[in-house]
Amino acid sequence: MMKTKRYRYGMMGFLSLLGFLGIFTEERTFLAFFAFAVDFEYFFLKSDEMLEQYMNRAASSAFYAGMLVVAAATLVCFFAGGREESRALVTGLACGWAASVVVYAVLTAYYSFRERQGLAD
Repeated sequence: MMKTKRYRYGMMGFLSLLGFLGIFTEERTFLAFFAFAVDFEYFFLKSDEMLEQYMNRAASSAFYAGMLVVAAATLVCFFAGGREESRALVTGLACGWAASVVVYAVLTAYYSFRERQGLAD
């Protein structure tokens, strides 16, 4: 069971392939997808209960942070941007997705670092 979850986490690394769109096209914002390349490390980590626990904690925190940012960014863009509903929603969704990815990455790095420090003590 844990082994399949580890592979699911590692499969998120394939999102980094979207970064090549930033190289081969004029749209450089796709380069940000290369940040997902670090998720390939989960193919090589030993899966245990602590890994599962901190991945779940990071994912739930990232979800809630993303939803809050979607709501806030959409409202700000709606009221400050001339009430263009579709543009405000797209901006809110983009900001929320980016916030989710950042919160997830930072928290998994933090929990992983903390676990390694605990093993070293």
